[in-house]
Amino acid sequence: MESLGPIRVSKKDSEDGQPLSPMARFFHQPYCDVYTITIMGFNTPINPLVFKASLRHSLLKHPRFSCLPVVEKGGEMRWVKTEVNLDNHVRVPVLDPNMESPDKFVEDYASNLSKTTITKSIPLWDVHLLNVKTSEAESTVIFRIHHSLGDGISLMSLLLSCSRKASDPEALPTIPTIKRRNPSNSGGLTSWQFLLKLWWLVLLCWNTIVDVLILLGTIFFLEDTKTPLKGTLPLGLAQRRFVHRTIILDDVKLVKNAMGTTINDVMVAITQAGLSSYLNRKYGDDKTYNKGAEENNNNLPNNIRLRAALAVNIRPSAGIQISSFPNRITLWFSNVPGPEEEISYFGHPVAFIALTVYGQPNALVIHVVSYASKMKITLSVDKNIIPDPYQLCDDLQNSLDLMKNAVITNQRTDPKLYTTG
Repeated sequence: MESLGPIRVSKKDSEDGQPLSPMARFFHQPYCDVYTITIMGFNTPINPLVFKASLRHSLLKHPRFSCLPVVEKGGEMRWVKTEVNLDNHVRVPVLDPNMESPDKFVEDYASNLSKTTITKSIPLWDVHLLNVKTSEAESTVIFRIHHSLGDGISLMSLLLSCSRKASDPEALPTIPTIKRRNPSNSGGLTSWQFLLKLWWLVLLCWNTIVDVLILLGTIFFLEDTKTPLKGTLPLGLAQRRFVHRTIILDDVKLVKNAMGTTINDVMVAITQAGLSSYLNRKYGDDKTYNKGAEENNNNLPNNIRLRAALAVNIRPSAGIQISSFPNRITLWFSNVPGPEEEISYFGHPVAFIALTVYGQPNALVIHVVSYASKMKITLSVDKNIIPDPYQLCDDLQNSLDLMKNAVITNQRTDPKLYTTG
């Protein structure tokens, strides 16, 4: 990681510059020099001149994209305004339109970015325009943005502010809103209802105390079990592999409605089931007779501690904010709501959106983002720890299929299990 040394700035700049937030400073710590990667596929080739001109009138209007994080005397970090030369930030490689494997090329290109960082002498972002046709899109854009510039929802909001509905070039995209349950208006409580609520409150207090103790234990000594998914420090500069899988949003909603839960709950359940299948196979393969997975035996060791840093929303609008002590856990998980309808970006119709990160001290990160009628599950893996990310994608897909088929089977006997929405 390129360290941030003291930089002399003028008194005016020092007074005008905003200090970095605690979370922004966190992403400049050793082994947490984290970059976000946003991969957008388009249904048309990219016009680099239009794209570059649009960036000047949109992205550069955001202060963080024209500022440097500087360290003043005393160690305080502030954002300081600087001049931006777009030529330092926009990359348009000359590509062979008839290349043999364009999908692999795009995947390799994104993966190679994870071996590099952006010099701290310019604002910490760049854009790569890849005019090559893949199986999913006519062209691809890769945004690389240092995580200190914003979290998932703020960067998604910035992206969407530059977008318009494909059906209406003048209208902004629609973002899913969080539906809050209405409080009960049934009047007074019966003694039985009062006892249930009191018991619920006792459980809430107890679980909160337990969670706080586990958090303190994680900070000081409690680490996850060493498994085929768990990396060890240092991981920050290891090359990552970014792979993604498309699932149908209605399939997730089918399970959500049947269970009376949320989309995020379903995605966490899919992740848990998929990881269990993956680890069961790995532990089965380690056995000398190599029959565990084929015979559907439970090969998982007892008392595995496998935890994820889950992104939770603390804002009134839909979104995420992540905070954890990340090197002691196994993975990061994030679910970001995207636009409800198809959009265009700088006049280019969008085929898909995939989000991920690199630079964190974990071998596995799972990001989920919704777009129109689909969802993208994107894995960021340390390929030295997880050499078969496509198999893990298959396990996640299979977990959703099993849940969906179970709901459909039950729905045939009890139609009330299925509702739309």
